[in-house]
Amino acid sequence: MTSSLATLIGLTSVLMWSLLAALTVATGKIPPFQLAAMTFAIGAMIGPLMWLWRPEGWRAWRQPRVAWALGVGGLFGYHALYFVALRLAPPAEAGLLNYLWPLLIVLFSSFLPGERLAPHHVIGALLGLIGTVVLFTGNSSISYEPGQLPGLFAAFIAAFVWAGYSVLSRRMASVPTDAVAGFCFATAILSAIIHLAIETTVWPETPVQWLAIIALGIGPVGAAFFAWDIGMKRGDIRVLGAASYATPLLSTGFLILVGYAKPSLALAIAALLIAGGGLIAARDMLRRRATPEP
Repeated sequence: MTSSLATLIGLTSVLMWSLLAALTVATGKIPPFQLAAMTFAIGAMIGPLMWLWRPEGWRAWRQPRVAWALGVGGLFGYHALYFVALRLAPPAEAGLLNYLWPLLIVLFSSFLPGERLAPHHVIGALLGLIGTVVLFTGNSSISYEPGQLPGLFAAFIAAFVWAGYSVLSRRMASVPTDAVAGFCFATAILSAIIHLAIETTVWPETPVQWLAIIALGIGPVGAAFFAWDIGMKRGDIRVLGAASYATPLLSTGFLILVGYAKPSLALAIAALLIAGGGLIAARDMLRRRATPEP
């Protein structure tokens, strides 16, 4: 597989993730860990389906403990926090706060061998911070109740979890993409255990909710992880990193389109600041270096 093809595959994950917030809200009042168990179980089935054409794919699950810890910790930790955030906080605000992860990927990547933190990284980070301040203080149509603050905090921590998972995955290029199905399966089991321990089961009540769950499992909580893994390990990480900053704008646009959020000047300014800060911080990713990446 060429680098260009792998990059194009990775870019499809950005589009799928932009639907994550809208589809999650469309599932109704299903508890977050139950929703994670259901959708990750659907996503995990992508691996066995691929084995119909490549029976040897199951061997990819034979990975060292550190690979399983990273894969399951990243997928389970991020989505548990994200689903909780969308249940306890306004979806548009939680989504924008969570989508600081592309900016964090740029900052975290500076600690990798051969990378350094340059002034434009700092400028981009500050713009992202200003965007979050506007998000909290500039939208007079929303009054943050005490019960919503844990959800906003969960969205913020989720951004760090996903950024760490993505950057560390770059250093584990030897782990095949087929292993992602195993990570999804383990995440589904962990989510089901926690759900049975602390939540009350709530089944979908309408066909729309069932369709939203299936769509989540196939796309944002399924195929997107396989596409992202291929892109991060075999594609151009600079292009993928820069493209990820379009996700908050697309996500908020989809929320407004389906009626889960209302357009406002403060929301638009916050989105532009966060996305603009990410693009500035990712300036190096937009330039093709003369020397190949290690």
